[in-house]
Amino acid sequence: MGCSIVVGGQWGDEAKGKICSYLALADNIALSCRAGLGPGAGHTVVHGGRDFKLRQTASAFINNQTRLLLGAGVLLNTDVLLEEVERLGIEGRVGIDPRATLLEQHHRSAEGDDANLSRTIGSTGSGHGPGLADRALRRARLAADEPRLQHLLTDVAKEANDCLDRGETVLVEGTNGYLLSVLYGTYPFTVGKDSTASTAAADIGIGPTRVEEVIVTFKSYPTRVGPGPFATEMPAAEAETRGFQQFGTVTGRLRRVGEFDFAAAADAARVNGATQIALTHLDWLDPDCRHRPMSDWQPKLLRFIERVEDACNRPATLLGTGPDTYDIVDRRRAS
Repeated sequence: MGCSIVVGGQWGDEAKGKICSYLALADNIALSCRAGLGPGAGHTVVHGGRDFKLRQTASAFINNQTRLLLGAGVLLNTDVLLEEVERLGIEGRVGIDPRATLLEQHHRSAEGDDANLSRTIGSTGSGHGPGLADRALRRARLAADEPRLQHLLTDVAKEANDCLDRGETVLVEGTNGYLLSVLYGTYPFTVGKDSTASTAAADIGIGPTRVEEVIVTFKSYPTRVGPGPFATEMPAAEAETRGFQQFGTVTGRLRRVGEFDFAAAADAARVNGATQIALTHLDWLDPDCRHRPMSDWQPKLLRFIERVEDACNRPATLLGTGPDTYDIVDRRRAS
């Protein structure tokens, strides 16, 4: 399988964590790297009857044999990271690139004091923007400067490339979503950096020629936390009536919900260079799909999947039918 990158095609919350945890187990991933932003981007893994909320750790932790890395492009909150390492029992499996940027209290304070970020944009308060600004101004502290992280430091780019050289599998887990990219998203209502597959590869030091698969993940009904354009948004009362209410993993804010935007999905697939599509929350379209073979799914659900494939010009190979890691129809072997 070589190197695969999983990224979001909407405003985050597409269940990238679920897809990555499934791949970690199904494909016995040797090494998984978290790319993207930092602790403001939460991923949720539901496995074995438990919910795991992750802000820094790769969702592949669910496979006890997978090495877990955070690349040079990731922003780090030391307290959040060390709490997760202890809570998840993954000491010894985690490595951090010494070139990663540290998020510190003054970054979080600066974000909170900035009315544009905290109120207009609706940032998470994690300090990403000020942290990225300090890195650009070459005054940020790095993971190498933090005594509490010394035992975790490793050259992530070397580890990842060495793993590929041995013919083993590498999974890159992106954060946020395409429409939150500071370059391609609904600017200025975006995060502070790009969130496409190309940047995810750069975040961990893997060149584009080493990437074999790019899996762009979409939710059957896209959701968005915070302000900003949302062309297909439905009224909050309708979302509640239809049972679509959800809350942000990090912020706890109510997620806005909308109908699927096929044109936006096509754009996300094109710019990310998708080779496959993952579609999640299909049980929102047909609650019974979780318990039935695909041959028995409702025609409207099958038509929806075909429309997404047609729009993106790529096969929908991973179909999420529920919250658990194994609530997946895996069509890769048949495609």
